[in-house]
Amino acid sequence: MGKSFKQKTFLQYIALCGVFAVAFYVLHDVYGRTFYPGYDWMSQAVSDLTASDAPSRVVAGGLSNVYGTLSVLSSMALVALVKDKWNKLFRVGVYLFASMNLVSNIGYALFPLSTSGYAGTVSDIFHLYVVTISVVLLSIISMILIAIGGWRSERRLHALSFSAVTALVFMISGAMLSNIVSQSYFGLVERLSTYSAVIFTGIIGVFGFCVIDDPQKTPH
Repeated sequence: MGKSFKQKTFLQYIALCGVFAVAFYVLHDVYGRTFYPGYDWMSQAVSDLTASDAPSRVVAGGLSNVYGTLSVLSSMALVALVKDKWNKLFRVGVYLFASMNLVSNIGYALFPLSTSGYAGTVSDIFHLYVVTISVVLLSIISMILIAIGGWRSERRLHALSFSAVTALVFMISGAMLSNIVSQSYFGLVERLSTYSAVIFTGIIGVFGFCVIDDPQKTPH
């Protein structure tokens, strides 16, 4: 049986920050673009909103920083919550997903795009070839491990496994389509990838709040 709201631990409430992180990411994308005259979300990447010369950088960047902080807090809480619970594959998946959020939060803040698109500056190179590749690889590996580890565990983790697979499919599909579709639809398919990881952060945060309620749970 799940605990009532009053019986939830502090870490479980911190895990729920993942839900609020999703809300702030959507705000940074939807509200942030209102400060960028001429911005076309269908063709432009989300990261254009926080580029160094973007007119929306202050607003979109501020909301993005809140998203990053909340996602890291949620992920770190989950790392503590899954300690000594379920199987090793699942736990390692959660650890890597937390690492992904940490790399994303710090990396994109340190190396924003210099301008919309790609201008080839040092910051652009680190943004695309170091931070983005690291985030994508960590996301893929962590979701695979969470999916497999969760499916091999008890039934109540199966929904999370299915969510991880779904997020992974959208992430890979978005990455593949971004190299196929015309520039007019680049922003649309790019959001398939970015939002898949963001939404999964919210899902796994709900998991930490609602499912992890037995501190005596032993790993398989």
